[in-house]
Amino acid sequence: MSDRGERLGEYARLAVEVGAIVAPGQDVLVTASTDHVGMAREIARRAYAVGAHYVDIVYSDPLARRVHVEGAPEDGLGHSPSWMIERVEDAARRGAALIRIDGGGVGFLDGVDPRRAGLARMRDLEAVVRESQRVQAYNWTIIPCATPDWAEQVFGEPDVERLWAALDVVMRLDRPDPVAAWQERFDELEARAEHLNSHRFVGLHYAGPGTDLRVRLGKPSHWIAAVFANRDGRPHHPNMPTEEVFTTPDRRGTEGTVVSTRPLALRGTLVRDLRLTFHEGRVTEVSASTGAEVVEAELDADEGARFLGEVALVDGESTIGKTGLTFYSTLLDENATCHMAFGAGLAYATNPEAGIEDGANLSTVHIDFMVGGPEVRVSGVEAGGGEVPILVEDRWQLA
Repeated sequence: MSDRGERLGEYARLAVEVGAIVAPGQDVLVTASTDHVGMAREIARRAYAVGAHYVDIVYSDPLARRVHVEGAPEDGLGHSPSWMIERVEDAARRGAALIRIDGGGVGFLDGVDPRRAGLARMRDLEAVVRESQRVQAYNWTIIPCATPDWAEQVFGEPDVERLWAALDVVMRLDRPDPVAAWQERFDELEARAEHLNSHRFVGLHYAGPGTDLRVRLGKPSHWIAAVFANRDGRPHHPNMPTEEVFTTPDRRGTEGTVVSTRPLALRGTLVRDLRLTFHEGRVTEVSASTGAEVVEAELDADEGARFLGEVALVDGESTIGKTGLTFYSTLLDENATCHMAFGAGLAYATNPEAGIEDGANLSTVHIDFMVGGPEVRVSGVEAGGGEVPILVEDRWQLA
């Protein structure tokens, strides 16, 4: 796919018709970087083609954010402008569709005080977004867009065409009918989730280099794929691409140590060799060769930030994993291999009846980090304590 306009049009089609699944008459909120102008325009074009009422695009500038982190007073680092909050609240009230364009975003805070970088998050805005998602107020999705800066992060040179070619594969745009290919994949993932549900595992055991972690699952554990519905019953696929099945753990029941198997792009910085130790569900120790201070700032955001909110399984058949690339984008890297997240739980999607008293976690943050790979074995723990292999050498084991 060589024509730039044609390529952006195909990505926009996936965002509008497969990811967010925009309905006629809906307003659409698009969040993009200043590097994503072309993609944002194509998304607007496609949204209007399917009958959208109004498309509202808001751009951010990573370099302006660096200026903010370096120069703002400390009490202004986490400021949430009221108009941003009102925009999201209004979208939630009206049941709008939300589309976020992702384009990497590592390195623009290199050399900045990591403590200040960790504090520079709009907590009030994030809380409103998280609550809107919890009540399933809107249909939403995230989709990648290649940029020269992102290509340089991945390949060491700004070869944006090479990055587009990799994204075409992971987005299934190399298939004769990408929409049909995605529907087939959604069906496969939903079948996998149901298979896990039939086993009624009460926990998971992760074992690998530096990792020995036991995670208690919610009661009952319920696995799903990233196939959601908003409060009006409108389906949507929050991540494009997606290769995971996931569930909500019991926040009180995580014990042991886990080592992240891929770098984590977080708040414009890069976290390498992340190692977390849990006791009685809570993160008690943190280390990393780079970025530990940014992680600590996230964990100190609120009481729930130090507890797990999600565990997700991805096997070696992931098209993203098969590229052999680290994308330095959580959207892609979390769908290349198994991951988990500290912070907000996803009980609203996986187990709507579960509350905080049942072990569901509440937080304003939700930070995914990668924990899988060929050297990490994941087993399901049965009610009697026995263990059943789920992933061995990145291969799915459940028949």
